Amino acid sequence: MAKRISLREYQQGVMDRLQSVAAVAQVDACLGIMIGTENWLVDLADVAEVMPVPAIASVPLGFAWFKGVANIRGNLVSVTDLPAFFGLPHPGFTAMSRLVLLQPRHLPHAAVLVNRMLGLKHVADLTLLPAAVDKKPWVGDVYQDAAGQNWKTLDVAALVGQPSFLQTGIA
Repeated sequence: MAKRISLREYQQGVMDRLQSVAAVAQVDACLGIMIGTENWLVDLADVAEVMPVPAIASVPLGFAWFKGVANIRGNLVSVTDLPAFFGLPHPGFTAMSRLVLLQPRHLPHAAVLVNRMLGLKHVADLTLLPAAVDKKPWVGDVYQDAAGQNWKTLDVAALVGQPSFLQTGIA
């Protein structure tokens, strides 16, 4: 004979299973982006929003990698050309380029320009490579996919903690 449960117990069980699945999905999935010509992974928890590149107003006396500010729903957001900040060669920004708004807990009203979005990547499908000795502070783990392409992990907290990233203009 089947055990009878109340509607409340059934609903609580469904909610518990959904939360468990959501927690596992968040841990495994990262956002794949192209910075310059390199593949990068960003933790979804570090991204507030991804959008097409809006109009950007330049700021006088800013470094070349600091593109300026954009009006996003009435808020001025600082925009950093991430390939230029990293010193990476890139063909320029196109219609496929995106503005990635960072979570405000890292740096309020901040966004980075990336060359394109590459979709969600599952870390379980990648192979962890040995750590490089001379890597930049914002580079986390480096992985390789089945096709042999390398994927660097962007440590957003380390990036926004860099004094050079926060100093956007000539002092």
